[in-house]
Amino acid sequence: MTNNDDQRFMQRALELAARARGRTSPNPLVGAVLVKDGQILGEGYHQRAGTPHAEINALNTAGRERAKGASIYVNLEPCSHYGRTAPCALALVEAGVAEVVIATLDPNPQVSGRGVQILQEAGIKTRVGVLTAEARELNEFFFKYIQGGRPFVSLKVAMTLDGKIASSNGDSRWITGTASREYVHQLRNIYDGIMVGIGTVLKDDPRLNTRLELEGKRDPVRIIIDGRLDMPLDSNIARTGHEQRTLVFTAENADQEKANSLRECGLEIIKLGGNPDRLNIEEALDILGKMEIMSLLLEGGAEINSYMIEKQLVDKLYWFIAPKIIGGRSSPSPLGGEGIKIMNQAIKLKSVTTRHFDDDILISGYI
Repeated sequence: MTNNDDQRFMQRALELAARARGRTSPNPLVGAVLVKDGQILGEGYHQRAGTPHAEINALNTAGRERAKGASIYVNLEPCSHYGRTAPCALALVEAGVAEVVIATLDPNPQVSGRGVQILQEAGIKTRVGVLTAEARELNEFFFKYIQGGRPFVSLKVAMTLDGKIASSNGDSRWITGTASREYVHQLRNIYDGIMVGIGTVLKDDPRLNTRLELEGKRDPVRIIIDGRLDMPLDSNIARTGHEQRTLVFTAENADQEKANSLRECGLEIIKLGGNPDRLNIEEALDILGKMEIMSLLLEGGAEINSYMIEKQLVDKLYWFIAPKIIGGRSSPSPLGGEGIKIMNQAIKLKSVTTRHFDDDILISGYI
């Protein structure tokens, strides 16, 4: 195979893997392409946790007999341990493939390097490092989660040209246009959870669901930071508690009667340490990780946004800027808190990209 062939087949594996965005947690996104004599024999991808992995689907598509002596391209190292399914590395050995081309090793300590070792000990040629950067970006949720036990956190902000997220009287509908809002719902469709503070609930009364005309769309788990259990029982969140899973993090001394009323609405109440006005969100992230919530979209207000950034809990930003000016000394900004005192200490983004959604601009990057 030439280098161009390697990249072409691996790119196809990445495209297949991406079809399952938001559906495989806590597993990674994986695609596989089985090739012989430059021709694709079979393809497959991991569709959701508990179902066959990408390599198995590709082998089944091609037929096990045709797989003998073939090469398989996979964007993540084949697993080597027994989980909900048997190890893919052993299945490739049994199928008699001649070569396995891997974009990147699996960061999971149960796998990392062991899948390659099983293949090599069976006499199968292995190559690692084709489109590695693309493969790591595709599975950025999984890499963060498996290495640190916490969700990958992305902060979404929509502001005016003069840096406001609402007018002086609190009106924020709508800062951005239809195309931008559509993209946000596409994000909700692939993130496991969506987090806001109680201030956002009280001000906007949101649903925090996914509104897309799309077959197979799904709503993220709603996560509300509410130290004093101020959640109104007639809010959209409470009224739809039996329709969409909702976790409410509150203080240890929160009112038990109110907690019971919210539980009757279908909400899950989880108590945290810390001041009711400044809960320990790090503890909440640890709990969410144990719940296998691998990714989190933060759509909060100025205070929770600044807390998350100050505590270095945000991995990625989606920052929408609408070409509008509203002014107002009391109009809220995206971030509160103490802020940076010296300009050369300002937080800088890495791997910055920009996109246009009609007249709006989206700036994305990593902290």
